[in-house]
Amino acid sequence: MNKKLEKMKLKELWQLFPIFLVEHNKEWIKWYEEEREMILSSVPSKSIKRISHIGSTAILGICAKNIVDILLEVKDKDNLEIVKNIFINSGRLCMNMAENRITLNKGYTEHGFAEKVFHIHIRIMGDNDELYFRDYLNEHKEIAKEYETLKLSLWKEFEYDRDGYTEAKTDFIKKYTNLARNSYGKRY
Repeated sequence: MNKKLEKMKLKELWQLFPIFLVEHNKEWIKWYEEEREMILSSVPSKSIKRISHIGSTAILGICAKNIVDILLEVKDKDNLEIVKNIFINSGRLCMNMAENRITLNKGYTEHGFAEKVFHIHIRIMGDNDELYFRDYLNEHKEIAKEYETLKLSLWKEFEYDRDGYTEAKTDFIKKYTNLARNSYGKRY
């Protein structure tokens, strides 16, 4: 019998869910739209301010983990808790919880990844740097390719260390997020 995900240690989870990159998949936008519709049908509309496709699967033409990231911005801290509870009650797993940020996943099983996998990032409206980064890379294809090259160079080194992989990309992401914020002003 397999161990429940909630009972696994971080190292066990990283072994079961390694970093892997695949060619850009045009289906990711459809996956996002389907999950967006599911979210809209299960969460009170008054709680939601904006839903956005973020992460590498939202950057056209680059390799990415086969995981669709969704940013769900809510009105306030009370709504953060309401939405989190709705998702947990519908079977999503809480990956991370901070004061004003919650990350849940869907598609992680005791046997590994399901066919469709999602990370849902719930935040209070305005906590959305990922939108700036996404748009900047989609508008600057050469920077998107640099990001892809960075990700590919880190993949095998951090295959079983998701936190290390994320940390190793942080300076690049911050640099271009700041450039985007300066370039776009208060876009979001």
